[in-house]
Amino acid sequence: MQRKDGDGKGRRRGLLIGSATTAALLGIMILVSWKVTGGIEAASTGLGIAPATAAERTKSGKATAKDSAEAKAAKDEAASLAALKAVKTYDHAKWHPIHFKPMIDSATDAQCLTCHKEVLETKVRAQSPAGVKAADAVAWYQTLDTYSGDQATFHQRHMSTPFAKQVMNLKCNFCHQGNDPREEASGSSATTTAAATGPHDLRKQNSTASTCLLCHGKFPAENMGLEGKWPELREGMESAEAPNGCLTCHAEQFRTVRHQVSYLNAGAIEAAAKESSDTCFGCHGGRQWYRISYPYPRHPWPGMDASSTPDWAKDRPAVSDPRFALPAK
Repeated sequence: MQRKDGDGKGRRRGLLIGSATTAALLGIMILVSWKVTGGIEAASTGLGIAPATAAERTKSGKATAKDSAEAKAAKDEAASLAALKAVKTYDHAKWHPIHFKPMIDSATDAQCLTCHKEVLETKVRAQSPAGVKAADAVAWYQTLDTYSGDQATFHQRHMSTPFAKQVMNLKCNFCHQGNDPREEASGSSATTTAAATGPHDLRKQNSTASTCLLCHGKFPAENMGLEGKWPELREGMESAEAPNGCLTCHAEQFRTVRHQVSYLNAGAIEAAAKESSDTCFGCHGGRQWYRISYPYPRHPWPGMDASSTPDWAKDRPAVSDPRFALPAK
C-alpha cells in the first residue's frame, strides 16, 4: 500500500509537472505568435503595405465592434458624398438640408468640399488687376517666421497651409453654421428664428463674434500691466537667451492651461512657441482685426491665486464653450 501511495504521489507530481510544462509551452507559443504578428505589422509598415482596413476585416469575418462602427461610418460617408455629387441644380444645392440645423453641425469637410472645393484649390492671382505682381509684394502674414512659401488664400491659410495644419484643427463648420437664404439679417423673418437658422452677423455667412474673434480679437497689453503696442513691447522682452518673451511668464507662472479646445492643436502650439515667438505673436498681437477682445475662459492653472482675480477677468468663465470641448480621456 505504501508503494501504491508513493506511486500515486509520483503520478500526481508528474501530472503537475506536465501541466506546468504545457502551460509554459503554450505561453511561449502565444508570445512567439504575438511577436510574429507584431513583426508582420512592423514589416508591412516599413514596406509601405497598408494593414487590413476595417472594411476588409469585416469582409473576412474578423471584425471587431470598432471595425464594424468604422465600416458603417465609412459606408454612410460614401453614401452622403454620392448623394451630394448627384445634386445638379443651384436651387437644389442652395436649399439642401446640409446648409441648415441640425445637419450642418455634423457636416464633414469632405461633404462641404464636394461642392466648395474651389476654396482650397484656387490660388492667389499672380498679378492684381492694377498690375502689382504677387511675387513682388509681401503680405503681412509673410513677415512672420511661422509662414513660408508663396501667398495663400484666406481658406488655405486657415486649413491647408503647413502652419495651419500644424497648430490648428479648423473645420468648415467651425465658421459656417448655416443661414437662411431668404434673408441676410439672421432671425428677422416672422417664420424663422435665430435658433433654427443659425445666428450670423448682418450680411455675413457666419458669426464673427463667436469664430473670428477667438483668434483675431484685441489682446490689450494693459491687462498685463503694460502700456503700448505689442510690436514695440515684444522687442524689450526677448533676447538671444530668451527668444520667446511670452514664455518668460507664461511657461510656469500665468495662464499655463491654454489652447485646450478642439479647433487648436495645443501640443504643437506649445512646441512651436519654443522655436519662435511669432507662434504666439501671430495671434496674440499680430492679427488684431477687431478692436474688441474675446472673453476667453480663465481655466484654473497650478498655483493660480483665485483670490486676486484682476477686474478685467472677474466675469470670465472658467470653462470653454461646450461646442469646442475636447473629448474626455
